[in-house]
Amino acid sequence: MDANGETGGTDQSREKQLSQSSLRSSVEESIDRVGVQQAIDAEAEMEKAHLKYYRLEVHLKEGRDLAVRDWSGSSDPYVKFKLEGKVVYKSRIIYQNLNPQWDETFHVPVRNIDQRMSLSVWDYDMVNDDPMGRAKIDLSSLEPNILMEKRVNLEETNSTENLGYLMMDMTLVAVSEDELQNISSRRKQQSTAKRASIRASKSQLWTSVATITLLEGRNLISMDDNGLSDPYVKFKLAGEKFKSKVETKTLNPKWMEQFDLKIYDEQSLLLEMSVWDKDVGKDDIMGRGEVDLSTLDPEKTHFLQVELEDNAGLIDLLLTISGTSGAESISDLMSFVDDPNRERELIRRYSIKNSLMDVKDVGWLQVKVIKAQNLASADIGGKSDPFCVVELVNSRLQTQTQYKTLNPEWGKVFTFQVKDCHTALEVTVYDEDKHGSPEFLGKCAIPLLNIKNGEKRFYALKDKKLQGRAKGSILLEMEFIYNDIKAAIRTVNPREEKYLEQEPKFKIALLQKNLQRVTSMVGSIIEVGRFINSCFQWESKPRTITAFISFLIIVWNFELYMLPVAVLIIFIWKYVELSITDKYSRPQEEEVYADSDDEYEEADDSKLAVVLYSMRRDREGQAVKPKEAKTSLSEKLHTIERVCQTIQNKLDDVACLGERIKNTFNFTVPWLTWFAILILSVATVILYLIPLRYLILAWGINKFTKKLRKPHAIPNNELLDFLSRVPSDAELKKWQELRPELSRADTPKKKK
Repeated sequence: MDANGETGGTDQSREKQLSQSSLRSSVEESIDRVGVQQAIDAEAEMEKAHLKYYRLEVHLKEGRDLAVRDWSGSSDPYVKFKLEGKVVYKSRIIYQNLNPQWDETFHVPVRNIDQRMSLSVWDYDMVNDDPMGRAKIDLSSLEPNILMEKRVNLEETNSTENLGYLMMDMTLVAVSEDELQNISSRRKQQSTAKRASIRASKSQLWTSVATITLLEGRNLISMDDNGLSDPYVKFKLAGEKFKSKVETKTLNPKWMEQFDLKIYDEQSLLLEMSVWDKDVGKDDIMGRGEVDLSTLDPEKTHFLQVELEDNAGLIDLLLTISGTSGAESISDLMSFVDDPNRERELIRRYSIKNSLMDVKDVGWLQVKVIKAQNLASADIGGKSDPFCVVELVNSRLQTQTQYKTLNPEWGKVFTFQVKDCHTALEVTVYDEDKHGSPEFLGKCAIPLLNIKNGEKRFYALKDKKLQGRAKGSILLEMEFIYNDIKAAIRTVNPREEKYLEQEPKFKIALLQKNLQRVTSMVGSIIEVGRFINSCFQWESKPRTITAFISFLIIVWNFELYMLPVAVLIIFIWKYVELSITDKYSRPQEEEVYADSDDEYEEADDSKLAVVLYSMRRDREGQAVKPKEAKTSLSEKLHTIERVCQTIQNKLDDVACLGERIKNTFNFTVPWLTWFAILILSVATVILYLIPLRYLILAWGINKFTKKLRKPHAIPNNELLDFLSRVPSDAELKKWQELRPELSRADTPKKKK
């Protein structure tokens, strides 16, 4: 029993040890599991603590229905963003727009999302900017790593005005502390570079200017359900951007817009362009294209047809790289040397024996833009930042900008290929504005046929309409070489169209002026009719007897060749008359400074008159509902304005035609008058030697076969093409030269 008892005690102690060992192991396993979980939780907490910082990415897209703050009925809005009481971003200024499209992106570091970002919209002014509304965005409402579109309504304290809203995309991205420090350091570097750029902005940082004239698009692809599109074009050259206007419901849009893109040192010269279709939501891409500016010759206007990718259509544009500065520039006057070989080559190129070679190359023009003096001050400090633009029809070149001066010295040499010697060179001086469009300072127009080669002289500047004097004058030296035969052939062909020439708007004063011009012309015709009628009425017997005998002799001996002879007699009579009267005529007195504000007052008066007329008609008619009355008034306003504008322009066409005929006989442009005399003399010989039936037969064969021989020829009338080169009285007024004010130019003359 003792043995058995001892054995039983041993077994019990062994079981107890085993149970204690298993309990110890289970406890250790539990402890291990808790430790692992705590380690995982600790690691998660460490990772969470490591990524407790954020980067806020903001895409400011556009504003809608913003408040009016300028007297013109528009605003110049920009947006400020503040975080932790500091301005973290300021957008660019969009001028004269209540629905601006910024399309700007920026990002800022965020250490605490339990705060609000404040934004405010301002209207840019020269003195004090005006508030247009403000709002606050709670950053804690943004979900991390998710792009959220925000519509931010603007409001002002104690104001019930509808201030519009902003559209933007916001993304809150979790980052580490190291990434946050990198973002902060980059922002500091950018801020330092921006301040340095502002300090250096008093000198010209850009090396040249790419002037782009966006003409039209052809055969674009359709993006809408109606088979059409609403296309617009975006241009990008390094950091410079431009967006064209939208042309609705068309696949062949005509934009006719001009803009400048600055070119800086060591930047990409690849001009990127993309065509977009305007939609209510997101705009659709229609095509892309590129132009490598490094392949284009500077100081020359190029006509380009840019093919969009994937056969998405063509874009036509004019592109010029000019405005270069420095002695290394090919247009710099300091490094320019007259080359005798070049002059001999030009004389040979445009000699009579080469008249039938390259008929479209009529001549060569060289313009030296030396300096200007006594310009108007456009800046607050009493100075200007002037640059000069030289235009010949669609060719456009410009000088560099001279800062803080009223007497700039540009020293540039420009050359143009002349396609028509009856055009005028337009020279315009602008003041550069770093925050908007250039400001007009003065302009002059010089007919090419009036140029005296090698003469260095000052030309007085005029206002925008070339009607009155502006302040200042410009020193030019020009040389014009051309071929007379090529010029004659070009004269009886359609003249080159100026793409950016706008149709005159309706004004009562302009309508009255055109009506007076037509009335004067009709009055002269009536006077001739009265003279003829007086011969029939025997009001003067000697005059009637002389006219009757002349009538009998002319009719009895009339031949067709006598018609051009009769016109030649009129030319000879006018030539003798002008030769006598020029000896005793006095020079025409110059006009003093014109009041350019009159044009705007006339425009306002014309619109007011149309509105009053429409309102009076509405009152006289039957009563209508308010909404229908508003629509009816608007439609009547536009209809009447279109009709009046059509009448105004047609009267101008009729008056110009009569004035051109008169000026042809008056030797206003001697080259054209002698050319007409030469043509009439040749016509007289042909009519005298060749029977009429042969001439009619030759004319008919030419007309019937012209389309077969020249399928792409533009239909034209040679007589009207010739008359289009003769200036009207309005053009003569624009081309009239004023005496430059070389002394006491800073004090304008008083109006008489």
